[in-house]
Amino acid sequence: MVWMLWDEETSFIGRSEELGLIRAAMSRSRLVTLTGTGGVGKSRLAGRVASLARPQAEGDVAWADLSPLLNPTLLAATVADALGLSDHTPRLPTDAVCAWIGDHPVLLVLDSCEHLLAECRTLAGDLLTACPNVTILATSREPLRVHGETVVEIEPFASAQDAVALFADRAAAAGSPLKSEGDHHLAASLCEHLDRLPLALELAAAQLRGMSLPELCAGPLSAIDLPPAAAHTHPPRHAALRTTIGWSHELCTPLERLLWARLSFLPGSFDGTTAWQVASGGPLSPSRVAHTLASLCAKSVVVQRTGTYRMLDSVRQYGRMWLHELGGEQELARRHAEHVLAQTRQAHLEWFGPAQRGWYQRIEFLHADIRLAADHFLATDPAAALELIGNVTLFWVCSGYLYEARRYLELATEAVEEGQDDVWVQGLWSLGLTLTLQGEHRAAQLVAADCRDAAAAVFDRDGMARAAYLSGLLHLLQGRPLAAAQVVESMTSGTDLSRSGQPSGPTAMCRLVHVFALTGSGRLPQARHEVLELRAVCRASDEYWTLSYAEHQLALISFLEGRTQDAVGHARAALAAKRHIGDAFGIAMIMDLLAISLTDTGDHHAAAYAFGAAAHLWETVGHPQRGTPELASLRDDCEGSLVDAMGERNYDAICRQAAACDRQTLVSWAAGEGPLPGP
Repeated sequence: MVWMLWDEETSFIGRSEELGLIRAAMSRSRLVTLTGTGGVGKSRLAGRVASLARPQAEGDVAWADLSPLLNPTLLAATVADALGLSDHTPRLPTDAVCAWIGDHPVLLVLDSCEHLLAECRTLAGDLLTACPNVTILATSREPLRVHGETVVEIEPFASAQDAVALFADRAAAAGSPLKSEGDHHLAASLCEHLDRLPLALELAAAQLRGMSLPELCAGPLSAIDLPPAAAHTHPPRHAALRTTIGWSHELCTPLERLLWARLSFLPGSFDGTTAWQVASGGPLSPSRVAHTLASLCAKSVVVQRTGTYRMLDSVRQYGRMWLHELGGEQELARRHAEHVLAQTRQAHLEWFGPAQRGWYQRIEFLHADIRLAADHFLATDPAAALELIGNVTLFWVCSGYLYEARRYLELATEAVEEGQDDVWVQGLWSLGLTLTLQGEHRAAQLVAADCRDAAAAVFDRDGMARAAYLSGLLHLLQGRPLAAAQVVESMTSGTDLSRSGQPSGPTAMCRLVHVFALTGSGRLPQARHEVLELRAVCRASDEYWTLSYAEHQLALISFLEGRTQDAVGHARAALAAKRHIGDAFGIAMIMDLLAISLTDTGDHHAAAYAFGAAAHLWETVGHPQRGTPELASLRDDCEGSLVDAMGERNYDAICRQAAACDRQTLVSWAAGEGPLPGP
């Protein structure tokens, strides 16, 4: 079950009539679009509707925030991510999303469609045609114009009382509550002047941190501070918001205005590091960026939350108008892309080691920035684009961005002349990995061979190890463990992990393939010896990706040796490691092994639940159950014995119960960190 919803940061006030209209529209139409001017509250209403629908929902509820998405070709991939789909097939994302939803009941919110109207129109049409039980709630400044669409026009507050209540609530949050009847009269007058537009009221209330209410009431009617080219391009209905944002802009210092414009370039949420790296320069020194950013937060131009920052869409668009007027877009694009590339270089260097878990979180946070930087480099420096995506491929495939990684890698390798450096080698390896995980083994074998030759040509030891790992992985997935062992032995022979200290990431990955190959060919004592060495190194390094697969192999070895309780413990430890980094494919594979091991312990209920969880997780990957071939017969035998012991009806009921849970709950239970979820 997917619950990815709008997170309300402030209280929701009024709008009962609008909520009723939206719910009535959704009862008779599968596509409802909330339209209206910026700042009128479309997203808040959509979030409220989705939150209220959650307790009654029979299916999934998912929220796709489209505001940071600037590349329209990634719309379907963004929606797939919102649905929790981590597709590992070569299908187009639209096809994957349609297949994933199928006939399941799903409420999908597409928030901020206005800059992607044509793409949203096409995607919505495809979903409504292919998925009979999907309902789409969209927010946009204009309709999608899809057959069967019901449009609900959202206006400013109809009730003066609700408008004053919102202003009073935000005024209190700013430290200036309305205390007297006179305050309420002034507030009511201000709300009317601002046409009761919610965002205008919120921005105005934020100014009470630095002025009195009477001073505030004298301000918003002053001249609108707009760039000359933009001053005459907005319809009158936007006047209240333009006036309030423009007045907020007037009240800013020159440095605050400059930072506002520069930060508006960023595609979504950002942190202080990104702010000073991208926005500093000229009069904005790094130290001044921090101070000025705090001032913008105090004025509600920037919203701060748990160490991160974001701009509301209307405020960002206003800043971009000024940025365009200042003429600094290209320089900011360059600085932003170089900053993101530097971040990914560090992540790549520190992938194997104690910083790994933090980098998985950081790369996920930077997802929209990496997309934007990749698009910039594809247009200006394709080799840098290849390096950028090569740096994050291992992170992205664990986070469910396999399609995006392959797409960018293919575009970059096509644009770059065949290289003679480690960037080209890394790019080939990354492309080969995406092809492998999407099941295109023949194409991956050709790329792996090219990667090996390119690495040898430039004497890139790590590149040669990566190529060996890729070839070995392909052999394993095709049931050839002896061939896999032979490929990686040249990279692992002569190295005693217990004496040599921390290996490089590629060497550790080759060691892992060798362990899989030993287990798959029945050499269990040698496999156990090697994997225990590898696990010790991973633990000492506080590393999780390799550790999770080492524990997986210990679980399989223990099961094959008849020590099923040990097998259960190792499988749970593997899933506990996966919780730190994601990796949908690996989680599904380990859940299979946990189910097999639980069956042998006689815990039929938990085993059936684990099998149901594994089947559901494989669906999110887009494949039938996969993994190394030796598990297939074990899985089939154990499922058969469970059905015989429990009865098919009971077994299927428990599997359905597991499939109704979200991945976090499933993995938490399977890792031994939570109870078996109830019905």
